[in-house]
Amino acid sequence: MGEKLDKEFNEAFEKASAMTEKLPQDVMLNFYAYYKQATSGDNFSFNANFDVRNAFKFNAWMQLRGITPDEAKKKYIELVNEYSKTR
Repeated sequence: MGEKLDKEFNEAFEKASAMTEKLPQDVMLNFYAYYKQATSGDNFSFNANFDVRNAFKFNAWMQLRGITPDEAKKKYIELVNEYSKTR
């Protein structure tokens, strides 16, 4: 499943990167959080430029603490597919 999931995740990332529609902020935070959890897991790190925007992003990511990278990849793929179909 790992290789297939990685391929689907990379395809979803490409699809999300190509989206030109403006999505609601909460959806964008979900995209960010699932991507970070999928690629970094619970390895949270702080940025020196920690402003309000980054605080929201970091908080969204921390709320996913404990889910596996594979689970996060699946959720990210579902989210991308949901928003790429409706737009």
